[in-house]
Amino acid sequence: MKELIGKWLANIARERLAVFKPTVVAVTGSVGKTSTRTAIGVALTAAHSVRTPYKNYNNEFGVPLAILGEQSADKNVWEWLKLIRRARRATVPPYLVLEYGADKPSDIKQLCSIAQPNIAVITAVSPVHVANYPSFERLVDEKASLGEGVPPGGLVVLNIDDPYVRGMRDKYPRRRVVFYGLSNEAHVRASDIRVLTRADGSFDVGDTFAELRANVTVHGDTYELVLKNTVTDTAVSACLAALAVAFECKVPLRDAIRMLEAKLEPVNGRLKPLAGIKGSLILDDTYNAAPASVVAGLAALRSFEINDEWDRRIAVLGDMAELGPVSEAEHCKVGELVAAQADVLVAVGPQMNFAVLAAKAKGMPEENIRWFANAVEAGRYLDSIIKKGDVVLVKGSQSMRMERAVKDVMAEPGRAAELLVRQEAAWL
Repeated sequence: MKELIGKWLANIARERLAVFKPTVVAVTGSVGKTSTRTAIGVALTAAHSVRTPYKNYNNEFGVPLAILGEQSADKNVWEWLKLIRRARRATVPPYLVLEYGADKPSDIKQLCSIAQPNIAVITAVSPVHVANYPSFERLVDEKASLGEGVPPGGLVVLNIDDPYVRGMRDKYPRRRVVFYGLSNEAHVRASDIRVLTRADGSFDVGDTFAELRANVTVHGDTYELVLKNTVTDTAVSACLAALAVAFECKVPLRDAIRMLEAKLEPVNGRLKPLAGIKGSLILDDTYNAAPASVVAGLAALRSFEINDEWDRRIAVLGDMAELGPVSEAEHCKVGELVAAQADVLVAVGPQMNFAVLAAKAKGMPEENIRWFANAVEAGRYLDSIIKKGDVVLVKGSQSMRMERAVKDVMAEPGRAAELLVRQEAAWL
């Protein structure tokens, strides 16, 4: 039945696309897909009617649902049948911003067969899901195939700061290629990035915890971008991709930037600052984890100004899943980085034992390192040690369910359904 419903959805989505002929913007990458997709959707709304997915719909079921403006009916067959009946009459706005996942070979080709992108955006490639591919190079090729799905004359937007994505340029001889990133070679670039954080050692509900400022240059013209409660350069990267797409879609750039400043917020579970118990701050990065995103998360943790006499930077890290043969090496790299950028390591899961050993080898005091089998145990421990002024990064792969640790130490657990990832009944 599931396979049949999937085929129905895909066919209806194709038929609706043929009727309405929207501009399709598709985003892929190992990290940053959702943040980039969200930023593009926000920027385009400055001038256009836009549809983006309700949730992280990026597979053969999710992409048709996103196109049709529907949400999953989970395991309710009757609700699926009613959804399919509605979908046959669905309208589609002029712009669709979709997210294409690539858990296994040919996933992107299948999604392009449902909705061929007019504009492709590729964010970064990291060895997440590499266990499902013959090699890392094959994973890179899979991500690159999104640009090959763009028709001749279409646009491919590439992150110049990622060496694997930068190397894709020659794969698209009949498409236009625009680079975004921090490099001076980028067509859409950022400079003078500053993260301003609170330095008073206290974080309360409703506060502005941080502010990110940057100068952005889009095809020669420079503007200032100011994002509240944003703590990572990856947010700037998402905005740069959004501005590259906005320029292509004839959105006035000042309007796009104003919309990003007013409407763009960290997505749940993607480096979202949350007030923690006892006047602490939680950097909730629990949606998923790959080596590149863990590096970004630790850089965000390090960016916070603290009083070195008593405040601490605490890294609560769960396993990075599906890394295959590179898992031990990548977890060791994380441990070494934690030793340089955090005061306390709370490790969760069997693979994080390698990070523990690496952190100790790099000189991190043993009394500042704890290991737990699961996120619930880690959350209870955090509850007992956390104090005013601490800044806590919580991150791990989806399978580690690290949001459970966040729920234990967030200042407003009653708002967990609104603020955290995976709070639907099926997950709980």
